[in-house]
Amino acid sequence: MIMTNTCDEGAFRSIKDNLFRFRCHKGIACFTRCCRDLNLLLTPYDIIRLKNRMGISSEAFLEDYTETKLDERSRYPMVYLRMADDSERKCPFLSVDGCTIYEDRPTACRIYPLGRAATRPDGKEKVVERFFLVTEKHCLGLEEDKEWTPDAWLENQGMREYNIINDPWMEIITSSKSLGQGKTLTRKLQMFFMASYNIDRFRDFLFGSKFFELFDLDSTPEERLKDDDKELVVFAFQWLRFSLFGEKTMHVKNPGNEEPALVKA
Repeated sequence: MIMTNTCDEGAFRSIKDNLFRFRCHKGIACFTRCCRDLNLLLTPYDIIRLKNRMGISSEAFLEDYTETKLDERSRYPMVYLRMADDSERKCPFLSVDGCTIYEDRPTACRIYPLGRAATRPDGKEKVVERFFLVTEKHCLGLEEDKEWTPDAWLENQGMREYNIINDPWMEIITSSKSLGQGKTLTRKLQMFFMASYNIDRFRDFLFGSKFFELFDLDSTPEERLKDDDKELVVFAFQWLRFSLFGEKTMHVKNPGNEEPALVKA
């Protein structure tokens, strides 16, 4: 199951008749209250959008704006937006006028006040979605008169593109497939972190190694991986399925070599 939104699950409630009310605007008394004291998980696509908006490398963004945590809910290192070091722990992109990176705001901010659970049944291409309403006491937007269906809200907030890119990664981090132990596990977690979050270093990994001599690229031209972060992150998820779980998402040019040395690097 894929969950989108980082609020406590106890704040979720069902959506009656597939309709909910919500409107956020500068004149509302709780404006920007939801932009404080957050444990806001960032997806790989979130990081790409934010670092490109700011014109910095993924490594610089990770260093300056995030913190990495290992928690009991995931086997993998998870990257969270670092809040300001003040009494309110405000989002670093918050101003008196609201969000300064609104067009590129992270997934969890974009979908609010909805929570999303998605599953992909075995052998099926289509993702099955369920939606919940996040009811936080401070939010007065839920008392406004603007009505939405979940589909209309996702369309309005530009969530479809985010879900298409994020869902394959969510499937990776929720998979129960073994990662091995010891040095194998350490190596795989390092690969996971680089391919998921540090997309610029992942590009250097591809183009600075013998990757393209060892693997056939089926549908993604090499030049697009060099120039397009969106193409690259989609490719990174295919690579992670191969390197973490041994799935046949990559084609080795020399079939006799089951695990190329590059995977062990």
